[in-house]
Amino acid sequence: MHLAPRALRRAVAAATIALLATAVGCAPQPEDDSAAKPSGSTTGAACTKGELATKTSGKLTIATDEPAYEPWFKDDKPANGKGFESAVAYAVAERLGYDKSAVVWQSVPFNKAFAPGEKTFDFDINQVSISAERKKAVDFSSGYYDVRQAVIALKGSKAAKATSIADLKGLKLGAQVGTTSLNYIEDVVKPTQEAAAYAKNDQAKSALKNGQVDAIVVDLPTAFYITAAEVTDAEIVGQFENQGGTPEQFGLVLDKGSALTSCVTGAVDALRKDGTLAKIEKQWLSDAVDAPVLK
Repeated sequence: MHLAPRALRRAVAAATIALLATAVGCAPQPEDDSAAKPSGSTTGAACTKGELATKTSGKLTIATDEPAYEPWFKDDKPANGKGFESAVAYAVAERLGYDKSAVVWQSVPFNKAFAPGEKTFDFDINQVSISAERKKAVDFSSGYYDVRQAVIALKGSKAAKATSIADLKGLKLGAQVGTTSLNYIEDVVKPTQEAAAYAKNDQAKSALKNGQVDAIVVDLPTAFYITAAEVTDAEIVGQFENQGGTPEQFGLVLDKGSALTSCVTGAVDALRKDGTLAKIEKQWLSDAVDAPVLK
């Protein structure tokens, strides 16, 4: 993307030094253009069902973290089609022309999914929030889920009595590293104690149970599942409002400049428009309905 087209390079080679400077200055394309794609990937033909330029011909490789948590996945088995994100992944695959037998699952750590560098998957689905910073390294589909962040604390604790952001400032808070959950602690709560960052949500939950932190921050559906099934002596203290008036959204992660980005986005948009996303959300996330708003 940072190189001039071949014809332009030939012309530049024969140009004067002044013309060379002018040509080089005009050659780069905007790096934040999420629609930018490799040569030959801009036509509608690139989205022919079942014939996309995938990592493995005839297959669609989808990645997520391990373990794969509920309610996003069921029984830590992404391939079973159960759980919100597993169901969304297969719905997208079907829209792209790949049936269940053509989907290959791959394990990729959360942070690695949106780190710079070429990906080994066609797209990753792992509660990755779309952000301008992450878009510098990867492409995102349009959002497939609008999400809020929530605070969990042990019942009867000082943290459980919090009713505002100010009440959280003096507490020891924790969250998974690289997540918007951690960002909310650092940028919204701005606690007096440094936040604890964990490689996995499992570690954050253990820290909460062991009293190493007063509360942890996770996305709201995960908070409902944790308090209902995993840390039953914990409760949801409340949820944060969206920052800047724009809802936080999870998006599918793709290679920067991927030829598949527009195709995958089209599939997600179609699933939202025809009500499929809403239906899947109702089936798998219906328990995550509400929590007090912390202001």
